[in-house]
Amino acid sequence: MRALTRRKVLTIAAAGVGTLALRQTGLADNRERHGISAFGDLKYPADFPNFDYVNPAAPKGGTFSMIGSSRLNNQNFVTFNTLNSYILRGDAALGMERTFASLMTSAADEPDSMYGLAAKSVQIFDDGLVYRFTLRPGLVFHDGSPLTAHDSVFSLTTLKEKGHPIITAILRDFEGAEAVDDTTVVVRFKEKRARDVPLYVAGLPIFSRAYYAKRPFEESTLDIPTGSGPYKVGRFEAGRYIEYERVKDWWGAKLPTQIGLNNFDVIRYEFYRDRDVAFEGFTGKNYAFREEFTSRIWATRYDFPAMRDGRVKRDVLKDETPSGAQGWFLNTRRPKFQNVKLREALIYAFDFEWTNRTIMYGSYDRTHSVFQNSDLMAKGKPSDDELKLLEQFRGKVPDEVFGDPFVPPVTDGSGHDRNLLRRATRLLNEAGYPIKDGKRMTPKGERMIIEFLLDEPSFQAHHMPYIKNLSVLGIDANIRLVDPVQLKSRTNDFDFDVVIQRFSFSTVPGESLRSYFSSRAADIKGSQNLAGISDPAIDALIDIIIAAPTRPELVTACRALDRVIRSGRYWVPHWYKASHWIAYWDMFDRPAQGKPKYARGIPETWWYDPAKAAQLERRG
Repeated sequence: MRALTRRKVLTIAAAGVGTLALRQTGLADNRERHGISAFGDLKYPADFPNFDYVNPAAPKGGTFSMIGSSRLNNQNFVTFNTLNSYILRGDAALGMERTFASLMTSAADEPDSMYGLAAKSVQIFDDGLVYRFTLRPGLVFHDGSPLTAHDSVFSLTTLKEKGHPIITAILRDFEGAEAVDDTTVVVRFKEKRARDVPLYVAGLPIFSRAYYAKRPFEESTLDIPTGSGPYKVGRFEAGRYIEYERVKDWWGAKLPTQIGLNNFDVIRYEFYRDRDVAFEGFTGKNYAFREEFTSRIWATRYDFPAMRDGRVKRDVLKDETPSGAQGWFLNTRRPKFQNVKLREALIYAFDFEWTNRTIMYGSYDRTHSVFQNSDLMAKGKPSDDELKLLEQFRGKVPDEVFGDPFVPPVTDGSGHDRNLLRRATRLLNEAGYPIKDGKRMTPKGERMIIEFLLDEPSFQAHHMPYIKNLSVLGIDANIRLVDPVQLKSRTNDFDFDVVIQRFSFSTVPGESLRSYFSSRAADIKGSQNLAGISDPAIDALIDIIIAAPTRPELVTACRALDRVIRSGRYWVPHWYKASHWIAYWDMFDRPAQGKPKYARGIPETWWYDPAKAAQLERRG
């Protein structure tokens, strides 16, 4: 690409340069922007007072306690042994991202927009290959030391070199950054960079360069890092709980992007290794909020006294974000899973209809696509635009890609659909997996054995009927129940046969697709490509998605990618529901306008209600 010289950096950084000087450097657009998005569209103007989904008068105070429902990088839902959540090593505490600020922050009612946080503005030059961020005055870390452009540059450079593989993979198009002075960060990207990489970079945490000058960044440790965000680490006991205390003099509290948010004085995460024990903790008021993910508990266990007398409330919130994919992912790095007919046979052996009705109380719908519950999902025959895009791959992808996408079969609901099991048997025989002495054999003459790697005991019930059907096919299958630390270690090393994975993408997916589906990610330990997908057509389609100049072209390319991925039968699809099941002790309040479209908004937009809390206390 074109080299960005020191002279050019200085030209970009100069606050008073004129349009003629910028044109002489080859830079086209120097207007200051208060926000950025993938396609340039922003909901909020430069002078907006606050996001529409918050209560700007929300009071501060109180404690919000919960079990976590989302995680980043090396974070673990059920335990933790490190406070560094940006590296591969260790199991990090949920919520550590709350302790760090970033250059910009997202709006939860827009699919991908970012607005200024530590940065008050950004300028974009060189056809989008150079971003110049100007920091606000008065930025400080929690220890009172100044937060400068040098800290931002250190953070970006360190994450690219030493960060978690998920981070380093997404940053491959981030070329470098320079701090021209204490308030100016110039970020450079490679030509043909992914559309969303600048957004990702703008949302990365800002670490203290001085703090890490005395210790290695890649260390897994329980030492509390110097933060820069709205919360700081408070009390914690490794593996059991962690509290985050609101920074009451935080520099960002009165910014338009933060008004009405971060309302609790303390946010506390509780950690449980067993879902049933976690539920008992909730009924005992050991924590105050939970999102329910177990249909059996939702259907049968919310009849305890506090629920009946109104001290505990339940609600169902609509989830308008893509539901993504959940299922048993097959490790195609292992020879026994490399035949697509074998993988399709494994799909036919799973009776979703019986499992949903009998084990999950009919709460779910079947997942078909990695873009489930979004307009990115392929349906029916390809459109003319899809066919035009896919034509270059004819002969390199299965013919079915040019017709209806693969959809898992609907069973008769008996738990033992003989027609589908017969189809599975035919596929296994055609793939060269014969029966010998009642046992299914691989093409190498070895017994076909499948180990399901699992760290969640409550999921065993979902596996057992599936394992029973596999035994009918002559396949020996078993569950290996391990602790969360071992599960993480084995999946990082791709040391498994089959494992459950769940993921979803934004409505504007980009660079993150590579971490899940690219050939390069298949070889990177710790990546999210657990199935080991390695297909040049998929790689090429990801590149096309990342480079799509318009939203319609993005949608077309995602649907084409969906068709190719589904043709590979890389996973046995599970289920999804387009809603959040929540339950909470009645001591909170929330915005009257409801949740933001693209996020749950809890605890970020909620607040503590002292009157409700006092009434709850009186009632016991």
